[in-house]
Amino acid sequence: MTISEKSHSWKIVPSLKNMSQYTCIKRKVSIKRFFVMAAFLPLFGAVQAIHWFGFLLDELFFHGYRKITVRKPVFVVGVPRSGTTFLHHVLAKDGQFTTFRTWECLFAPSVVERKICLGLAQVDKRLGRPFGRLLKGLEKHILGGLEDVHQMALDAPEEDYFVFMPILACFILIVPFFYTESIWRMAFFDRDMPERRKRWIMAYYKRCLQKHLYVHGPNKRLLSKNPSFSSLVGSLNSTFPDCRFICCVRDPMKTMPSQLSSLKSGLKLFGVDPYSEILRDRMLDVFLFYYQNLMSVLSAVSPDRHIFLRIEVLKSDLANTISRIYRQLDISLDLNFGRQLRVEDANVKSYTSKHIYSLEQFGFDETTLRKRFAGVYEQYAFATHLDRQGDKCLFVQKEQVDDGTIGSAGHASVS
Repeated sequence: MTISEKSHSWKIVPSLKNMSQYTCIKRKVSIKRFFVMAAFLPLFGAVQAIHWFGFLLDELFFHGYRKITVRKPVFVVGVPRSGTTFLHHVLAKDGQFTTFRTWECLFAPSVVERKICLGLAQVDKRLGRPFGRLLKGLEKHILGGLEDVHQMALDAPEEDYFVFMPILACFILIVPFFYTESIWRMAFFDRDMPERRKRWIMAYYKRCLQKHLYVHGPNKRLLSKNPSFSSLVGSLNSTFPDCRFICCVRDPMKTMPSQLSSLKSGLKLFGVDPYSEILRDRMLDVFLFYYQNLMSVLSAVSPDRHIFLRIEVLKSDLANTISRIYRQLDISLDLNFGRQLRVEDANVKSYTSKHIYSLEQFGFDETTLRKRFAGVYEQYAFATHLDRQGDKCLFVQKEQVDDGTIGSAGHASVS
């Protein structure tokens, strides 16, 4: 018997074609939203126009990037707030990888922009870094308030889905453009995106990765982390058939309220009620599809190309867990990085998150969520053997439980 036969809740993610209850929202434009958007739109439009000019110059002067092969990229995926950022920051310290930095994602997705920025950085260094210190001060002032929710710095590893901004396909754009259905469709990419648009977006993304390797070295291995890519893991697998997936998993009871809490300040800024029923319902549908899509796609991927990872295990035994992940995914472990892992292991055990949130804060209750995610709990088994096995396993199917086993999705039936 499949999960869908056991639990109707696994099948209730609606198609965007049938989401009329969402498209009939009464859109109240507050004075605050009007002025915020009036300031945001020209700036946003100007930045994207600069990026497109950079893309044009790339084709004229750096078209050699098209010859770059993206070999065995590693994609860190998983529902938002499941530990992907922490894992990304740890893996980014491994010298064999190259990953996007915040400044590259937001301000320099083209080769031309990066070469200009890197050139200016060299000049600034020779002058004693006056502009660098100024940027650090601005960064601390602007991004400092996000530390408790999402660590962010201009030179820190960041989610490369920001390179989708120029084509208006970055899911975070739901914050300023909450009523734009084409952006919400990104959350159901593998299922609802038209095939032609899907192929175009994935070709664009591949070009972005090629440009990154063109600048940082074609011998490097691409490391990418994007929780929002949970909706397009099938397309990633088709576009990069030799890729590896590390999928972080966490109980929906923790991920749902944590994600809404992380969006709260941004939504308020753009005049969207972060406690509204419509937002809550849409995000429930998004998360349900994320869990479903990750399992259904990765269950068909060979065990040496994917692994499911519980963040609790990663934090309790970082060095050994990373070593086991590398072995399963056939990734070489450098001795220097191994020593770095020991240092990180000590740091993570002393870390305590300051991000505070609750189910009740956003109108959730445990009974309702467990019913809504019944199929997810059945398939991922958060509350059964994972708790019983403790730190001896990362994630395995019920039928695969075995002390010391590193988990893969197997070939479970999900529909």
